[in-house]
Amino acid sequence: MTAPTILLTGFEPFAGDALNPSAAIALALDGTQMGAYRVQARILPCAFGAALHVLQQALDSTAPALVICLGQAGGRSEISVERVAINVDDARIPDNAGAQPVDEPVLASGPAAYFSSLPIKAVVAGLRDAGLPASVSQTAGTFVCNHVFYGLMHACAGRPGVQAGFIHVPWLPEQVVHRPGQPSMALALQVQAIQRALAICLEFRGVADLRQTQGRLD
Repeated sequence: MTAPTILLTGFEPFAGDALNPSAAIALALDGTQMGAYRVQARILPCAFGAALHVLQQALDSTAPALVICLGQAGGRSEISVERVAINVDDARIPDNAGAQPVDEPVLASGPAAYFSSLPIKAVVAGLRDAGLPASVSQTAGTFVCNHVFYGLMHACAGRPGVQAGFIHVPWLPEQVVHRPGQPSMALALQVQAIQRALAICLEFRGVADLRQTQGRLD
């Protein structure tokens, strides 16, 4: 019998970088066995539309019980567990295919937003308990990460029982050598954090998330 699947995605490098930690983490965990579940990794293009096409193919081919899409959030110092995806593409820079949508919907007929179905507060609490910096993020931006997060949640709305959501990760130390003062996190710690996040999500399957404050004033 084939083991049930965890789908873990990352992105190819973008904006002139040679690396993307989200892809490195996904590939590091590809094939990992977590209890009865097996991780399958996919790398998405950093391109509007194309990323959702590859994601949909991955969903169809793996039929996952849990999906976490990872993305790079340069300038953030923590593992950022995203709460909500909004139905807006508004790109500050072009994607890797040269597209730069402005104030366009991800899906014209879709709702204004989708919430993650991950136990986001349990994940943050578990990472902090393990000595790993983490927080709930209230915005996934309006670039390809949010585009994928929204498309993921729309696709999973028709897949009962599938946990799904998005986590942003910081730059790697190699990426901030020429970005003085910017935060980073070693790849080994990022891999450890995402592996722990996956385990917490499995632990909370069918269980209510923790009820604790993760709100912000800004």
